[in-house]
Amino acid sequence: MDGRRANELRPVNIIPDFVGTADGSCLIEVGGTRVICTASITPGVPTWREASGLGWVTAEYGMLPASTGRRKKRPLGKPDSRGVEIQRLIGRVLRGVVRFNQIADMTISLDCDVLEADGGTRTAAITGAYVALARAVNVGRSDGRFSGTVLSGQVAAVSVGMVDGRAVLDLCYAEDSAAEVDMNLAMTASGKFVDIQGTSEGAPFSGDDLQTMLRLGRRGIRELLAAQKKIIAKGRS
Repeated sequence: MDGRRANELRPVNIIPDFVGTADGSCLIEVGGTRVICTASITPGVPTWREASGLGWVTAEYGMLPASTGRRKKRPLGKPDSRGVEIQRLIGRVLRGVVRFNQIADMTISLDCDVLEADGGTRTAAITGAYVALARAVNVGRSDGRFSGTVLSGQVAAVSVGMVDGRAVLDLCYAEDSAAEVDMNLAMTASGKFVDIQGTSEGAPFSGDDLQTMLRLGRRGIRELLAAQKKIIAKGRS
């Protein structure tokens, strides 16, 4: 719908250290979607995690009121079920690449706040949250809070779908709204999937369609992993 090829990502831009007071942060822009991701290292772990010698990683996700054009009410006093589901997803995916024994008795909190939403906010949040996490880990190592290798791998995420019978990578809002199938993929740099969410919005999809979407997703995630790597390697400004 925006002139790109069906196997092409929307323009991606990652700005590191977007929030100077956070241990790690970035602004990630994927097409018209913009998400601020921060990582904060704090002493202590949840009560159920105490005395285990292991640290913890948790995530929160939210959409700012004007992120969708028409004002979205803040979920004051009442949990936003969609937001809760997405933040659990972000935490689950990022925990898949963390060595908790290397952050003993510490919690890393990942906060993802959507400035503008044009499809793929959860996948952009995962991709950006990894950058914020990696930047925070570098800070924690430099100031002595961490000593070993905290991250066991690298992870990014992208959306794919079937639109008008054709597999499309990285759906914008208009494409997502028209999609017969909507799928989100999170994959490590080693090519292993951490999470796959796929739903038919119309007719059921075939195994061939699934394999096509997985191939597209792998292609897109490899590009996102390369973009992450460049940003993580940059020194803190």
